Amino acid sequence: GTVLTDTAPKTGNVLQVVQGSSTTQDTTTGNTFIASSLSASITPSSTSSKILIQVSSIHTNTGNGQGNFTIYRGVTNLAGGSQNSFTFYYSASSYSWVPNTMVYLDSPATTSATTYTPYFKTNTGSSSTFFGSASVEQTITLMEIAG
Repeated sequence: GTVLTDTAPKTGNVLQVVQGSSTTQDTTTGNTFIASSLSASITPSSTSSKILIQVSSIHTNTGNGQGNFTIYRGVTNLAGGSQNSFTFYYSASSYSWVPNTMVYLDSPATTSATTYTPYFKTNTGSSSTFFGSASVEQTITLMEIAG
């Protein structure tokens, strides 16, 4: 094979991949975002790097409520706090499990360890919103992309 000698990655190259997983079922009846048990941390190699976040999980509600989902970087809601910009709406009858995929490209502008966590809440009604299941593995994948 060819020995790679280029020490300067090209823009768009994947520099590292980190994955976290969970089989915990989290639940809330509140209308304030709470952290799920799923998270992963990555340490970018450059402040110009971008982080591609991919979350794969399942969720449901009791009754006919709605759940909202977003991703936090540390204590920062990547949706910017707006219900319509990045939160995910779901409405179904009791216990219909639905796949939930979230993808977001972040620019953290840091070389410090950075943690990403899906958050969720109940949006309407008095139903419970469930994130994840003990019988299905949820994953979060972080990819550092050279900037």
